[in-house]
Amino acid sequence: MFMFNANTNVKVHWIGLTHTEMREQVSNLGQQHFRADQIYNWIYSKKINSFQSMANIPKSFRTTLSQTAGFHPLSLVKITGQDSSLTRKFLFELSTGEMIESVLMQEGNRTTACLSTQVGCAMDCDFCATAKMGFQKNLSVGEIVDQFLLLQQESVKKITNVVFMGMGEPFLNYERVIKAADLLNDPDGIDLGARRITISTVGIIPKIEQFTKESHRYKLAISLNGTTQDQRLQTMPIAKKYPLQMLMKAAKNYYETTKRFPTFEYVLMKNLNDEIADAENLIKLIGNLPCKVNVIPYNEIGGTYERPSQNRIKRFVNILHNAPFTVTIRWSKGTEIDAGCGQLAVNTGGVQL
Repeated sequence: MFMFNANTNVKVHWIGLTHTEMREQVSNLGQQHFRADQIYNWIYSKKINSFQSMANIPKSFRTTLSQTAGFHPLSLVKITGQDSSLTRKFLFELSTGEMIESVLMQEGNRTTACLSTQVGCAMDCDFCATAKMGFQKNLSVGEIVDQFLLLQQESVKKITNVVFMGMGEPFLNYERVIKAADLLNDPDGIDLGARRITISTVGIIPKIEQFTKESHRYKLAISLNGTTQDQRLQTMPIAKKYPLQMLMKAAKNYYETTKRFPTFEYVLMKNLNDEIADAENLIKLIGNLPCKVNVIPYNEIGGTYERPSQNRIKRFVNILHNAPFTVTIRWSKGTEIDAGCGQLAVNTGGVQL
């Protein structure tokens, strides 16, 4: 008989449980707390794949674990990209049947996992492929963390960074995303540094304020994509509820309260937000706020928006050279396999496992 979450009636999987939650489950099964410590270590530190691999757990209890709870809440369905590719995309199936995508990116000594937080997305950003799926559900903590664990198994190198920039709006699944980040960061488990974890948002102001108040050490990235309220509204409907000036006020308060630099993501789209005047307005909008700006040339998804020419991109960035904040051009990896920023949407292409 499988254990079920009393609130959701969904089968319990051990991946995604905190230390405290594991102790509760172990106690319910008539075992002492130290068994939970062992299980926690096997799952998050040693990253094993099954209960049967837990060598210091009695065989009878391993059998009980297998009979009463699940292990991986995700199963790997397809991989897009070759093993030698710097960027690969992974299609996962949830135990409830839905599909999500994650991306593994290699650049120099950095190996980054881009994780999804929802099935689909409700934000309806006009330039994003995920938006075309609509919103289906929030991912559980285990479904978020399991992406990391399964990607690590497929990665030749140790994953050094995590970005919550896959499918979905992380701050609309706030509690679970923070809990997943805490599990990734836990020095007794996965032990990924807090400053190597970035959580992105389109600008859900109440959650930015909560994130600020709670003083999380994870990096905050805000999708800006425009320098005026009208410009932002053209592609991001959420701007109607959370206007640009209110968003900038929240970003400023984040820095003043935490002394941590926010990152602004600026997707550069042809004839929409790539003019010289836009670059000048961006400097005025941010002003002296200590921050980083990532300029991201648009990744096309077959819609009405296009990537600017190299000359227009260069012209835009040149204007920002004298800005009082750090500016980088972030060329998305894996655009040839639809794994770039804004391109994730469930499809059946790739390598069948």
